[in-house]
Amino acid sequence: MTWVVYILECSDGSFYTGISNNVEARINTHNASKGAKYTKSRLPVTLVFQENTFNKSESLRREIEIKKLTRKKKRELIDAFNFSTT
Repeated sequence: MTWVVYILECSDGSFYTGISNNVEARINTHNASKGAKYTKSRLPVTLVFQENTFNKSESLRREIEIKKLTRKKKRELIDAFNFSTT
């Protein structure tokens, strides 16, 4: 089973970072107002970054690393991801 660390951009421009083993379903849950409390008032959300990891433990560690980044560093990470996927 593949775990993923993801970043969502909320309608107010803020970022939300989470983990999942089914990103598409998780985003649908967020957009159905049944996800995290943070995203409920900031809908809709859009996936702007995802990074595969080997297991849940690694995903949790990476999630914490990303959450500690400044907004500028998160934007750089997102931009690098989008550049590499185009």
